[in-house]
This record gives sequence, structure tokens and C-alpha cells, in this order.
Amino acid sequence: MYDAATTQVIRPVPPPRRRGRGRIWLVVSGLLLLVFAGAGLVAVEPLRRPLPAATVTRTLPVSTVIPGTAPEVPWPAKGQAALSVEGLGSLGTSGGSEPLPIASVAKVMTAYVILTEHPLDRGEHGPTLTVNAAQAAAYPRERARGESLIPVVEGAVFTEREALQAVLLPSANNMARILAAWDAGGIEEFVVKMNDAAAALGMTDTRYVDPSGLDPRNVSTAVDQVVLAREAMKLPAFAEIVAQKQADLPVAGVVKNYNSLVGRDGVVGIKTGSTDEAGGCLVFAAVVTVGGRKVTVMGAVLGQPGADTPVQLDRVFRATRPLVRTAAAAMTAHPVVRAGDQVATVEGPLGTGTTIHAREDVTVVGWPGLEVTLDVEIPAVPERLAAQTEHGRLRATAGDGAPVATVLHTGADLVPPTTWDRIRAHR
Repeated sequence: MYDAATTQVIRPVPPPRRRGRGRIWLVVSGLLLLVFAGAGLVAVEPLRRPLPAATVTRTLPVSTVIPGTAPEVPWPAKGQAALSVEGLGSLGTSGGSEPLPIASVAKVMTAYVILTEHPLDRGEHGPTLTVNAAQAAAYPRERARGESLIPVVEGAVFTEREALQAVLLPSANNMARILAAWDAGGIEEFVVKMNDAAAALGMTDTRYVDPSGLDPRNVSTAVDQVVLAREAMKLPAFAEIVAQKQADLPVAGVVKNYNSLVGRDGVVGIKTGSTDEAGGCLVFAAVVTVGGRKVTVMGAVLGQPGADTPVQLDRVFRATRPLVRTAAAAMTAHPVVRAGDQVATVEGPLGTGTTIHAREDVTVVGWPGLEVTLDVEIPAVPERLAAQTEHGRLRATAGDGAPVATVLHTGADLVPPTTWDRIRAHR
């Protein structure tokens, strides 16, 4: 029988406790947290660093040359000449640089001084001047010397424009003197103004002694006279008058322009001159159209030989026409940059980048051999730029001319590197 008093209850003995297991797990967990935290720090660190700025590398040259053979200019066999194109530069000179007598070409400076001190707009007549008794009495003596004149009488009234027409078209010596006295009070005082103006324009090889040019001591060079012509043609009334073939003046009636080239080969002025000492002289301006643009050719021819004024002028006209035609034929409209041409590359951080291109053709007018400078302006490049975004400008300048410009634009999208790219790059 089962004796409760003597029977023992047997209970299972629990397994021994593994002391320290929880501590181990705690340590392992802590270590794992440290590892993951370190990994996180490693990943975050490159993201905190600022990205380097994009760098731009220009691929377009700083200049180019209009291709082809430079023009051969048919310079006159004698005398002195200079030929240039406004806004481009010089096509050259001939005959050296020794100052020569310039005859009535000196009247260009006379008119220039008058118009800078008494400006006239196109079509404006301006103030009047009256021929006095002494000026009228001098006319017969001047005529007896064979001077180039217009008839005047005491009390005759001329507007400033009419007086300038007399000086610049039939080359009236007496009206040049009358204008000088009207402006400065006397011939000598006016001549001082002429030489001061020449100095201000940098005409270092020019000297004036009278406003008509009759005195052979009025000397200059072809180069200096082109400098003056360039400035004189900027005066509206001057340019208007020298382009006229004739004018109707008080006392004299209709007078003709001695410059018979006006209206031929695009010639729009400016002034003839002829004496025994100077020979035939001409300063000229011609307007030609190249590639839809109007271009002004300017030049001077001095010292063309001849026995008298008609022969001298005929020879200077014969020497001038080939110069004008050569300059006009030599000039072309030349594209120096085409639309889409690459101008620069952009290198962003971690292999990103794009390119910069010209949006339109850039076409300059010039002749073969003329240098064209290419100026590029590209602003700082941001981290992100969409494709075809306007960014910068390109300017092309032929010779000494005004620049022709176009905008620049990006090629492909420029996007910053991704987060993963930045982390991977720093592994």
C-alpha cells in the first residue's frame, strides 16, 4: 500500500542557470549598434562635404583669320595713297609717309572746324554771314591769280550751309577765307584752330597755314587725311553736302561739285585738291553693300602728276576708282562660328558635365587675311542646368570693328551626382 507518511514526492531538478548570458547579449547588441552607427557616420560624412564647383574649359580659339588670299591693292605708281574700311581697319598705304602739299583738300579741315563750332543738322541752313567791302574788293585780284572762287559782291548774304557748299563743292578759296574771318575774326586766328583740331585728332604729320589750301606749305599725309575724313563724315551736314553734285548759291547761281566720282562706284564724297605743287589730290568715301550690310570705304590719294587742274583731277580719279573697286570686291560676309559649334566644356563633380554651344551663326564682314578675335563670356556654372539653357555670350570682332554677338547655350542636362554616387565615391 501506498504509505503517505513514508513516501517522498520527487520533483524535477531545474537545469543550472547560465549566468552571464544576458550580459553577453547586451555586449553584442552594443557592439552591433556601434558598428551600424559607424557605418552611418561613414555614409553621412561625404554628404556633408560641399561639392566642388564645375570647371569650364574653352575649346574655341581666341582668334581666327578669314581664309583666302589677301587682296592685292592697285596702288598708284606715283604720289601717296591710303585705303581703309570703316570699322575694320587699313588695307594698306603706298608712297611713304612724308608730308606732301594737299591743295584744296585742306578745306576739309576748314569745314570740320566750322561745323564743330557751329553744328548743323541735315537740311539746316544755320546762321548767316555777310560779305563785306574788303572781301568783295579782293575778288578781282584773286581771280587774276587764277584761284578757284565763286563770285561775291558787297552785302551778299550766305547761310552757313551755302558758304560750306561753296567751299566743298566748287572749292571756293575766297569763301574759305570769308568763313574763317566770320568764325575766328581773322585768318591767322582760324588757322590756329585748324592746327589745334589736327593735333586733337592725332594728325601728327599735318600742318595748315591757310584755310583754302592754296599755300603749298599746307602739308599732310594720306593716312592723316583719312583720319580727318572719318571724323568729318560723322557730321551730318558735312556728309550731306559732299554727296551733292551741285548747289544753287547766292550771286554765283548753280555750282558743280569738282568731285566727279560722286554717285559712281558708291562714292559719297569728300574733297578734291589740285595745284602745281600738290598735283591732283582726292580724299574719298564710298559706301558698298556686303552681305546685306553697308560698309564705308575711305581713302586718300595725293600727288598725282599733271600739267593743270583738269589733267591732275582726271589722273587722281583714275587712280582712285581701282582702289574703291578692289576694296569692295575683297570684302565678304564670312561665318566664323556656326550655330551649334562647341565653344566650351563643363566638368562637374564626380564625372558630371555638359557642353556649351553657339546658338546662331556669327558672321563678320572682312577680307581674306583679316584677323577676327573671339571673346567668350561664360558665367559661373550652377550645380544644375537644363539642356538648351542660355548661358553666356560669344562676340566676334573683325579688325577694328564692332563685335557681332550670339548667345551660348548648354548641350545635355547638367545634374548633380546622386547620394549613392557621392557615398560610393568615398568608399
